[in-house]
Amino acid sequence: MQSKKAGGLAGVIAGETAICTVGTEGVGLTYRGYGIHDLAEHASFEEVAYLLIRGKLPTQSELDGYRETLIGARGLPDGLKIVLEQLPGDAHPMDVLRTGCSALGTIEKETEDTNQSDIADRLVATLPSMLLYWHHFHESGTRINVETDDDTTAGHFLHLLHGREVDELQRRTVDVSLILYAEHEFNASTFTARVAAATLTDFYSAVSGAIGTLRGPLHGGANEAAMALIERLDSPDEAEATVLEMLATKQLIMGFGHRVYTVSDPRSDIIKGWSRKLSEASGDMTLFDVSVRVEEVMRREKKLFPNLDFFMASAYHLCGIPTPMFTPIFVMGRIAGWAAHIFEQRSDNRLIRPGAEYIGPEPTDYVPMAERE
Repeated sequence: MQSKKAGGLAGVIAGETAICTVGTEGVGLTYRGYGIHDLAEHASFEEVAYLLIRGKLPTQSELDGYRETLIGARGLPDGLKIVLEQLPGDAHPMDVLRTGCSALGTIEKETEDTNQSDIADRLVATLPSMLLYWHHFHESGTRINVETDDDTTAGHFLHLLHGREVDELQRRTVDVSLILYAEHEFNASTFTARVAAATLTDFYSAVSGAIGTLRGPLHGGANEAAMALIERLDSPDEAEATVLEMLATKQLIMGFGHRVYTVSDPRSDIIKGWSRKLSEASGDMTLFDVSVRVEEVMRREKKLFPNLDFFMASAYHLCGIPTPMFTPIFVMGRIAGWAAHIFEQRSDNRLIRPGAEYIGPEPTDYVPMAERE
């Protein structure tokens, strides 16, 4: 029987999940049956994290209790602070989160008696704390207090970043972004987490592997690359000329097209709307107008649509977030999805070990050293 080859496992069904689907036509996205547009419009990230991790939308009392749990879990152990202080100030923030997660796993070890939901909650709560503790220590030498009482993860992150509470528009934009990034079926980092979990490794190891996978520019770094492009363009006309030149010289325009969507990324228009609101509030539409022109040129010239990362770049920039932190925010949202998949993999586990089609030399006799030419 001839084996079926699929580059990058495209089109291969690698398992079953009840957590998320992008739809059979690659045009929709639901988390445990709830559409992404409804969740982004009506829910908070904490509601979505509860849905993914605990399997249902919370009641008001359950949500209140969950927020209190997260607020109480934001502090960092002293040993982790020492690790974060020892990391280089010029390290990539994704490397900081990967190392911080791994270090936390050595300090707060998972044992047979550990409730895995507690680990998930701990990581949801501490990932922003890890990143901003490291950031401020190396930027100014300040050992910040990471235990804010903001009742949202978005508010907590922005408060730690800017040293103050921010306006509701910025807070809600980041909140929505976390919802949009929270889950996306068997993407590369999630599949990595499941492969690791299938070996019966600990929770932190599975998440550390997922963070390392998301760090790759073909998975999680497109928002940073998109920002690098649009921030050097001063007008829509310059944007069009630059993109046409890049296309003519076969340069890659990051933030367009998607492996599983064929018509559009259902998340893109949502964050595009928030980017517009932020631009209008700032009184400067340049970044947004430049982004729209790039979108138009890519549709016209390449029939490609923007994915979530493209308009996320301008939205995050307008919230005063440094570009190297864009992908780490992706981690702060996706940890909820990774946790759900680790739980699911563990609940009905089988080691994930695909086969491979060998294309190397035929069997041959060993040649003694003296006879080799």
